[in-house]
Amino acid sequence: MSRRLWLPRRHLAEKLGIDRRQFLALGAGALTSIASGGCDWKGPPGSGRVLRAADRWNERVERALYRHRAMNAAPAGARAAGVDFPGYFISPEVPVWDEAARGTWRLEVGGLVARPLRLTLDELTALPRTELRLEHFCVEGWSAVAVRAGVRVSDLARLAGVSADARYVDFQSFDDGYHESWDLDSALHPQTLIVYGQDGKLLSPEFGAPARVYSPVKLGYKSTKYLTSVMFLADRNGGYWSDQGYEWYGGT
Repeated sequence: MSRRLWLPRRHLAEKLGIDRRQFLALGAGALTSIASGGCDWKGPPGSGRVLRAADRWNERVERALYRHRAMNAAPAGARAAGVDFPGYFISPEVPVWDEAARGTWRLEVGGLVARPLRLTLDELTALPRTELRLEHFCVEGWSAVAVRAGVRVSDLARLAGVSADARYVDFQSFDDGYHESWDLDSALHPQTLIVYGQDGKLLSPEFGAPARVYSPVKLGYKSTKYLTSVMFLADRNGGYWSDQGYEWYGGT
C-alpha cells in the first residue's frame, strides 16, 4: 500500500470551486482585490472601511466558533511528513541566525508582562517540555503531520506574568521582518507551542530554527518561524500576510 500525507475533507469553499487561499481573501473582504488580479490593489475610494468591517465580522464569527478545549489529534494512519514537510520563508534564501554578527540567539518575551524574559535556546529547552503529534493546515488546502516538541505559550505567559490588559500576541521573526499577531485565547491554547524540535530532532533552518510558533488552531501562515520575540499587546498588530489582504484571524 502506498504511503501518502493525509488530506482533510474538502473545504466548503473548494466544493464551490474556490481554493482556500481565495476563500480567506474573500472572507477578509478582498473580493475586489482578487477580481482586479492582485492584493496590492486598494479598491475604490472608501472601500477600506468596508473591508475592515468585513474582517471584524469574520473575526467575531470565528471567535464564536472557537473552542478552547478542542484538541487536534492526527489520524492514526497518517505518516509524519518528515523531510517532505514543506519549508517556507520570505527572505531570498533560508534564514540562518548568524551568531558572529548578531550574538547569541535569544527569545524575548515582553510587552504587557511583569517579568520580561530573554531566553537562550538552552534556557528554552530547559523549561517544561510538551511533545505532540499534530496536523499542520495550509491555506492552500493541504495538511501534513509532524511531531512537535517545545514549550506551551501558556507556560511562557505564566512565567512572564502576563497582564490582564493583554488581548493579543505578536510573534516576530528574523525572516526579513515577518510577523503575525494572534488573539490571546488562541495563543494560550494547550496545543500552541514555541517549537524547537520536530520529529525527534532540533529544528533545522528549513523548518524555522532556532524556534517557531505552531498551533493546529491556526492556518500555517499565522505560525511565525525564525522567532525573535513574543510580545503581549493590548491592541491587534496585523501581520505580514494579514496586512496584504489575508484573513487576520486565520483559524482552522
